[in-house]
Amino acid sequence: MRDADYLRHMLEAIERVRDYTDGKARTEFLRERMMQDAVIRNIEIIGEAANRLSPAFVAAHDEVAWSAIAGMRHRLIHGYMTVNLNTVWNVVERELPALENAVRLLLERMAPPTPGV
Repeated sequence: MRDADYLRHMLEAIERVRDYTDGKARTEFLRERMMQDAVIRNIEIIGEAANRLSPAFVAAHDEVAWSAIAGMRHRLIHGYMTVNLNTVWNVVERELPALENAVRLLLERMAPPTPGV
């Protein structure tokens, strides 16, 4: 797979998280296990995709905290019994919107030029 494919996976997972949480409050997230599971799973996907980006791509785009994103995935996978749901919600509210913007921008820059434009 190419880096653009992993970025698209990240974007799809971010969009799913947004779909699951749109219009929801932290209190609803803390009450609804199915939403928690869906959000956590997609954050894991985001982290796995970030972990699979090529070292050259990561080095060229160090404005994004790729290792922190992958680290969150590792904490969720390996520490599944002690997941702090407030931390997960903070990621949803504070981190994912900025990551979504960064990933969209990177994908736009990677797109081949449109002929005749």
